[in-house]
Amino acid sequence: MLFVRSLLFNIVFYVLTTLWCFGLLWTLVVPRWGVVGGVRAYMRSLAFFERLIIGLRYEVKGLENLPKDQPVLIGAKHQSMWETMKLHLIFHDPAIVLKHELLYVPLWGWYAAKSKMIPVKRGKRGAAIKSLVEGAKQMKAMGREIVIFPQGTRVAPGVYAPYKVGIAMLYEALEVPLVPMAVNSGVFWGRHSFIKRPGTITIEFLPPIPPGLPKETALFELEAVLEEASDRLVTAVGGPATLNPVAAGHQRN
Repeated sequence: MLFVRSLLFNIVFYVLTTLWCFGLLWTLVVPRWGVVGGVRAYMRSLAFFERLIIGLRYEVKGLENLPKDQPVLIGAKHQSMWETMKLHLIFHDPAIVLKHELLYVPLWGWYAAKSKMIPVKRGKRGAAIKSLVEGAKQMKAMGREIVIFPQGTRVAPGVYAPYKVGIAMLYEALEVPLVPMAVNSGVFWGRHSFIKRPGTITIEFLPPIPPGLPKETALFELEAVLEEASDRLVTAVGGPATLNPVAAGHQRN
């Protein structure tokens, strides 16, 4: 039954995504808010079919930890494609840090460019950091929530991956609160996994790290609290714990 539900959902997912991609073409010639609203509607439709077909729901905890009426930097745990499809349902106008190459994906990349995400070119580290900081400062000036995945890629539950320096540089340059966002999505919607499992995914916002700390201190604190919280959420639904993740990471450095 799980296979059948997953098969049906995957078919619906790709058909629905194709329809929305073509159906939103008109938003490319109207102001940016047209794209933002269209993407939000698409994500709501996906969430509906997740509940209907898979029995997959989600809850958001710790919203009181999000500063009100000011720009904020979100350091989000990235276990699955799933959380990228919920950011526009949680935040008012998120500016997401992504690989520059994604802007060249037909249709999808056009919408990402129109909605003004923060693309980062891979290559020379200094140039990449400079473009990241400059793009984030522009989004800060617009009052947007800036979302970055500090490990730089999807990391499965139970697997350790080091935190990149990019988020520390943003924290120092932007001088805004840094809010960790823990998830357990990888237990239900694994990376490259055909099977989607029923249950309730939890997104939890942790107390903000205030601006003004040394960037090394902020990065260490982010890694410690975000790994602990995500492990807690993962093991609560039967997923694997990461063995002493922060210590393991610093042993590798």
